[in-house]
Amino acid sequence: MTDTAKQDITSVGDIAKLVDAFYVYVRKDPVIGPIFIGAIREKWPEHLEKMVRFWQTVIFGVPVYTGSPFPLHARMPLQQKHFDTWLALWTATVDRLFAGKNADDAKLKARNMTIMFVSKLDNPFYKASGRQ
Repeated sequence: MTDTAKQDITSVGDIAKLVDAFYVYVRKDPVIGPIFIGAIREKWPEHLEKMVRFWQTVIFGVPVYTGSPFPLHARMPLQQKHFDTWLALWTATVDRLFAGKNADDAKLKARNMTIMFVSKLDNPFYKASGRQ
């Protein structure tokens, strides 16, 4: 392996690097940036910490994140295009920084989350109740 070869996601530090880089792109994106900026407002440090815990749980199976992300998203004006943009940015960020099994898992699990969220948002029962 050469010095320029990408490493896999293997630590919480790697997840923090990924999350930080991803949200730089999110904030600049014309489709989802305004939604995230409006929802998070001045609480970016707290949000980033929460997302590191979330992805640590998702990627490594370490139960450091608690909560239900869907109800928060159900109250937002989100459509398929927003999830498509989110997934494209996530995938590009992972690919820019990492390569390996955990990186592939991070992309697959993000894709599965977008499918689940969109299907729930399209279901009037979930949309009205904000249920998981």
